[in-house]
Amino acid sequence: MNAETLGPEERALRERQGAGARYDAPAAPHAHLDLARRGTAYFARRLGELDDDDMDAPSLLPGWSRRHLLAHVGYNARAVARLVEWARTGVETPMYASDTQRWDEIVLGSTLPARALRHLVEHAAVHLNVEWRDLTDAQWDATVVTAQGRTVPARETAWMRAKEVWVHAVDLDNGGSFLDFPTEMVDEIIADVFRAWTRRGEPGAVVLRATDRDLGVAAYGEGGPTVEGATPDLARWIAGRGARRLRVVGGGDLPVIARWF
Repeated sequence: MNAETLGPEERALRERQGAGARYDAPAAPHAHLDLARRGTAYFARRLGELDDDDMDAPSLLPGWSRRHLLAHVGYNARAVARLVEWARTGVETPMYASDTQRWDEIVLGSTLPARALRHLVEHAAVHLNVEWRDLTDAQWDATVVTAQGRTVPARETAWMRAKEVWVHAVDLDNGGSFLDFPTEMVDEIIADVFRAWTRRGEPGAVVLRATDRDLGVAAYGEGGPTVEGATPDLARWIAGRGARRLRVVGGGDLPVIARWF
């Protein structure tokens, strides 16, 4: 296809693609992009282990089948890509055009044939990666508004996507584990949960003490019980994915904690 036969949108895309490979801008959030891309690969590996008939089984999310979860992960990439496009063009493109769009997409996506669901997850991730690589240094600092109404720099989209793919790979319930996560991902999850609780002013208090690494303690609030365990198990628990191999120093039950996101 030559340039004369391309439509306006195709010509614009050709101009953005340039003559060769594209790379992340120097000021891009490289650490979080790396986590998002590694998480995408981890999710794809877990998905690849599922047969088409396995998609009808429940996920670890209450009321959601694996089909619902796959639709969510695919359409989430589309939604995050809209924020990145907003940063690149300056034209406001929110994650969702209405209060119901997110759930409507999940419900509709869950009815797709298995092959289409797989393609949705894969192609949406590729599209998001292209949008990230199109951002300049300055555009990474352009502000956008999340679905929760937070105004953030575009660089936060990398972390937004990283936590989606890593945690939902576990939610597929076919062997994914927080024990597989890179240590930096585990640490970021714990920090992010505490940040989310602080933003929302959640009540309660807890101290986390890692037994597998010399990390000292992480605390939310004041005067809370100390919960001990390996760092991945602590992250799993405060991320709302259940408690395993944890103990409360001094005895007693684990405290009730708020949701993450």
